[in-house]
Amino acid sequence: MARQTNIYSVKGEVSGKVDVPKAFDTPYRPDLIRKAVTVAAANKRQPYGPAPDAGIKHSTSTWGKGRGVSRVQRITGGHKATESPNNVSGRRAHPPVPEKIWARKVNQKERLLARLSAVAATGDAAVVKERGHDFDDGVSFPIVIDDEVNNIATTSEVYELLDKLGISYDVERAKAGTKIRAGSGKMRNRRYRVPVSILIVVAERDLPIYKGAANLPGVEVLPVGALSAGTLAPGGDAGRLTVFSKTALAKIGEWSA
Repeated sequence: MARQTNIYSVKGEVSGKVDVPKAFDTPYRPDLIRKAVTVAAANKRQPYGPAPDAGIKHSTSTWGKGRGVSRVQRITGGHKATESPNNVSGRRAHPPVPEKIWARKVNQKERLLARLSAVAATGDAAVVKERGHDFDDGVSFPIVIDDEVNNIATTSEVYELLDKLGISYDVERAKAGTKIRAGSGKMRNRRYRVPVSILIVVAERDLPIYKGAANLPGVEVLPVGALSAGTLAPGGDAGRLTVFSKTALAKIGEWSA
């Protein structure tokens, strides 16, 4: 007999039961999950490196011997050493090259199994708790909510729903953990680092819920077709606190068919 979980209404009340898809019975494989996430991150890397003539654009000469100083290249008409890697303000000795190929491969069956395993991890309260998420102990996993959630359009309504489900503590955890980023990234449109929080999985794109959840720290809304090991297990750590709409759960049931 198939395992069942509660279906919650938008009021936070249990409105029925639903069979848990077979995808949630996939064995937990943290090794494959981390491998798939690492490969996906590597394939997103942008090649980088300095210009071919960076650091060697000076007019230089050497003083030669007889002055009691090192015989290195110096700015013409001056005394400052330059260009050589061993000099202050010299070129880099072994800089990164744009030709380097960062992309990696993963077997298709491994990638699909990693996604199924990451889905199964979202339905295990112990794994979700171990990842560091905060929620009430009475929550039924996997967390499934009625399709009326698609029509919630305001941030306050989304937060109120999460509060009634007993998982709003995780939003507060993400809010408290938001920090100003160290380094130059703070000047490049990524000033803050926000901890990963709740993932809401729906059946389609362009629903009101997307706008309603946009301002909650760490909360993300995705269609079921966009799920991957990276979105279900950010950083390769499986067990993200995830809420599925009823229709989205039914579509996941087709994966293992």
